[in-house]
Amino acid sequence: MSSEPWTIRRVLAWTTQHFEKRQVDAPRLTAEILLSHVLELSRVRLYVDLDRPLSKEELGAYRALIERRMAGEPTQYLTGVREFYNRPFKVDARVLIPRPETELLVEAALRMLPRDAPGRALDVCTGSGCIAISLAAERPQATVTATDLSPDACALARENAQALGVADRVTVLQGDLFAPVPAGERFQVVVSNPPYIASGEIPGLSAEVRREPKLALDGGPDGLVAVRRVVTGARQWLEPGGLLAMEIGEDQGPAVLELLRAAGYADARVEKDLERRERMAFGTQPAASGPQG
Repeated sequence: MSSEPWTIRRVLAWTTQHFEKRQVDAPRLTAEILLSHVLELSRVRLYVDLDRPLSKEELGAYRALIERRMAGEPTQYLTGVREFYNRPFKVDARVLIPRPETELLVEAALRMLPRDAPGRALDVCTGSGCIAISLAAERPQATVTATDLSPDACALARENAQALGVADRVTVLQGDLFAPVPAGERFQVVVSNPPYIASGEIPGLSAEVRREPKLALDGGPDGLVAVRRVVTGARQWLEPGGLLAMEIGEDQGPAVLELLRAAGYADARVEKDLERRERMAFGTQPAASGPQG
C-alpha cells in the first residue's frame, strides 16, 4: 500500500476513475459534490486546497457516501440539497429531485404574474415546493397555493418555504390535485409537474430514478392519468385569460395537445426544452368565458 497521503487531489482522482468504471453519470462532478459536502467546502475551495490531506474521519465519511452512490442512491439525496432556480432546496427520499428543465416551467409561469402587483398562482403536485417557492421568491407580491397528495412531500415543501423566506406567501395543502383548494379561488396561472411516466416503464428506469417516490413518477398505464385530470380540472380554477403550464413526457406532446383542445383551452401548444424535446404543454383559459363549473 502506498504511504502517500490521501489529499483532496488524490481522492478526487481516485473517485472519478472509480465512478467512470462503474458508469456513474458525471463522475468528476459527482466526486466533487460529495467531497464538498463531507468537507463543508465549496467546489471552488476544493481546488484552492488540492494538497490538503483528509483526516481518517473525513475519509470514512466520504467512503460511506461513495458506497451509497454506487448502490444507486441519487447524489442529491446524499447531500440533501438540490439547486433550483438559483436557490438551494432541501431534498430527500420524500420527494422527486427537481430537474433543470422544470425551470422553464417556472419561467413560463412568471410571465403570467405581475412584477409589481399582487398575483395568484396554483402549483399542483408540488413535491419539494421548488416551483411554488421559486414563483413566490421571484414575485414578492404574489401568493402561491401548492398541493400534493403526499403528506411527507407537503412537510418538506413547508420546510423549504420557511428556509427560503416565503412561508408567509406559500400555502401548502395536502390532498389530491385540486381537492384541497378552497372553493371559489381563482388563479392567473396553474402550473403542474404531475407524474407522467407509464407504469410499465418504471422498472426500466435507472437505479437512481427508481429511488425517487413512485407516487411522483407513476402516471398509470399510458402515463397520462394525472395529466388528464390536471387538464380538465384546471379550468375551474383559472381566471379568464389564465394559463395552464405543465411538464410532460417527451413523447406525450400530441396526446396532451389533443387533451388541451378537447377541454376547451385556447392557444393550446407544446414547447421544447433546451435539448429540443417536447416537455412543456400550455393552454389558456378562454377570455370570453368565466370559470367552468
